[in-house]
Amino acid sequence: MSATDSSLLRPRLLGRATVNVVVAISVLYTLLPVLWLVLASTKTRDALFSSDLLSLSDFSFVQNLDDLFAMDGGLYGRWYVNSLLYAVVGAAVGALVSVACGYAFDKYGFRHKEKLFGLVLAAVMVPQTVLALPLYLMASEAGLVNTFWAVFIPVLFNPFGVYLGRIFARGYVPDEVLEAARVDGAGELTTYVRVALRMLGPGLVTVFLFQLTAIWNNFFLPMVMLSDQDLYPVSLGLYQWNSAASVSPEYYPVVIMGSLLAVVPLILAFVLLQRFWRSGLTAGAVK
Repeated sequence: MSATDSSLLRPRLLGRATVNVVVAISVLYTLLPVLWLVLASTKTRDALFSSDLLSLSDFSFVQNLDDLFAMDGGLYGRWYVNSLLYAVVGAAVGALVSVACGYAFDKYGFRHKEKLFGLVLAAVMVPQTVLALPLYLMASEAGLVNTFWAVFIPVLFNPFGVYLGRIFARGYVPDEVLEAARVDGAGELTTYVRVALRMLGPGLVTVFLFQLTAIWNNFFLPMVMLSDQDLYPVSLGLYQWNSAASVSPEYYPVVIMGSLLAVVPLILAFVLLQRFWRSGLTAGAVK
């Protein structure tokens, strides 16, 4: 190898090493809190406040799990079911609504289409916490405060999901395929459901996962809307228990165990649905 080749290879290797170091630090930054959570969930209350977190003594995982579902009459199980209903059902319906709106913005022409889409993009930049008070006032007028619907209905509409739906409709649904379906006599609804929606599978899954994560971690809206503990999601319920732990330390182990279990649905969703992101099988469907 010549001196010139060595001088060209050295910056490339240094750049690769720098990238690997940055990636490794990012992975550690992400995984260390999860590792702490896993280790802390196996400890008794006294061990949590000692320096023996990494030791194998005081193993109390099963006991903490039993205490979690027995605490306050089994409220955590109710909160978990509530979160599944809010997040899974809400994300599924919200993804269908967002993708359908994005498809309409891309494939149909109507008055002031781009101006309306500009409003959608503007809504993306509005923090959700800013909308909590107006949503509360609207729910109060409709008599929905402190009900399941007060939290469920607002999460069905996601401007960012509409934006993603339009992007995916433009990239995955060729106009020629839609024209061919119309020539064959399919109506607009049939064309969308039987042709376009199947092509939009990766986009639908992407919007669903974004929605699922946002709704599962939603905290401020349930805190504003709900006062009945039986309607709390996991995030708000654990916050309440964590606040009570300063007075009643027995809540600390169950809060940690509950936080660990709260991560599981999100991990399962990403693991089980990630293959749909890579599908892209309809790209190039037009010959």
